[in-house]
Amino acid sequence: MNSRPLEGKVAIVAGATRGCGRAIAVQLGAAGATVYATGRTTRAKRSEMDRPETIEQTAELIEAAGGTGYAVEVDHVVPEQVEALVDRVRREQGRLDILVNDIWGGDPNIDWEQPIWEHDLQRGLRALDNGVRTHIITSSLALGLLTERPGGLVVEITDGTNEFNADYRGNFYYDLAKVSVNRIALALSRDLARKGCTALAVTPGFLRSEAMLDHFGVTEATWRDAVSADNPHFSLSETPLYLGRAIAALAADPRVDRFAGQAVAVGTLAREYGVTDADGSQPDFERYARENNLDSREIIDDAKYR
Repeated sequence: MNSRPLEGKVAIVAGATRGCGRAIAVQLGAAGATVYATGRTTRAKRSEMDRPETIEQTAELIEAAGGTGYAVEVDHVVPEQVEALVDRVRREQGRLDILVNDIWGGDPNIDWEQPIWEHDLQRGLRALDNGVRTHIITSSLALGLLTERPGGLVVEITDGTNEFNADYRGNFYYDLAKVSVNRIALALSRDLARKGCTALAVTPGFLRSEAMLDHFGVTEATWRDAVSADNPHFSLSETPLYLGRAIAALAADPRVDRFAGQAVAVGTLAREYGVTDADGSQPDFERYARENNLDSREIIDDAKYR
């Protein structure tokens, strides 16, 4: 089995400072890809997320995993910065094979208990800028390079599939952002098909991100301490590594186009490719919620913001 199936490939992981984006960048690098990891938080300054993780750390993790990683400070809502990133990739690598749009950063601007008429308009629009406009800008400016060769892949990281949890996601702006990302994947898949390239969306399940662990006052080593009668579903949570492994396997699949336009749960990809989480488990939170008639987005949002 080839341990580096992405050797020679070049990837941009937009929004790779922490969480899913960081894990995806590291796993793509471990599989052989050269990875440009972008974000707004550097060792010199923090973004409005006000988290300690930095893009430099992400690049170091890529290198530690045996890959080649570059940390690039980019605010993806600023077209000139994205254009400079793409120009750099073209100049240094001459190609782009994989684009992962994991840009969000909208949480500080979402007031979960407020309906639209009570929600601050400018903060809501800022969340849409961070969660939707960034994806559009990045695709618009990067896909010219990606489509110069057939076989390119675009992965939109989303929250929820189309078939399940199509109901309201608890806040007007958050709901609109995540539904829009799924639709972006569908639209891109149609445009890219004529160039022999593929786009799809992928959603994690109940993610044990750095922020989620902090929210519950636990670490990755002690996360089970957060499982309780009030939070029983956390026992089915997953690390960002799980999604990272699934995306790396997806990127190495010569038949990836069979997923074009879909919004796919990480559990589905894990079963398809035999991917496991760090502990060897294979969580499928979407499937669990569906089989038990639960609203998985509501469960996760309640845990995050109660």
